[in-house]
Amino acid sequence: MFETENGTCAEISPPAVNKAKAGGPYNSNFAASVTINRPAEDLYAFWSNFTNLPRVMENVQSVTKLPDGRTHWVVQGPNGPLNWDAEVVEDTPNRRLVWRSVGDADIDNAGQIEFTPAPDGRGTEVRALISFKAPLGAAGRLIAAALERDPHIQARRDLRRLKQLMETGEVSTALGSSPTAKHPKS
Repeated sequence: MFETENGTCAEISPPAVNKAKAGGPYNSNFAASVTINRPAEDLYAFWSNFTNLPRVMENVQSVTKLPDGRTHWVVQGPNGPLNWDAEVVEDTPNRRLVWRSVGDADIDNAGQIEFTPAPDGRGTEVRALISFKAPLGAAGRLIAAALERDPHIQARRDLRRLKQLMETGEVSTALGSSPTAKHPKS
């Protein structure tokens, strides 16, 4: 789908994707990664059940499985909820998932998540590569950034929450710090 030349680290500040090789299908592309002290099998099992993702993705309100194998996403955008259906286009168990929005999406998007063994048996490197068509273009990105809903920033936060949940069993939050702060379901 698209490549990055960045190494793995706890956080990659946007823009993380080498623009010459971004090659994502949409006008906004970025990568974020984190090392999690869990086996790839556990992380893949959690992530591949997309209904788990609202537990770690702050702006994702819900993900619903559809009868045809696709999923329906509802995400809080800068100006209200955004909806789309998505399909998995590649699934390599315990290694990689690739998806894209389909149909009449409020925001066209595509992405992949990869699970690679970390050096020296230190868990798994999780790398997300995301491509999307920014609503309203550059103006929409500025509005999203001002409201702290920029997908680049949110992806780093979401991966930190995934790390917390998978390593400790909970996501630490400051009560009242976010309208979506809630104790993760077991």
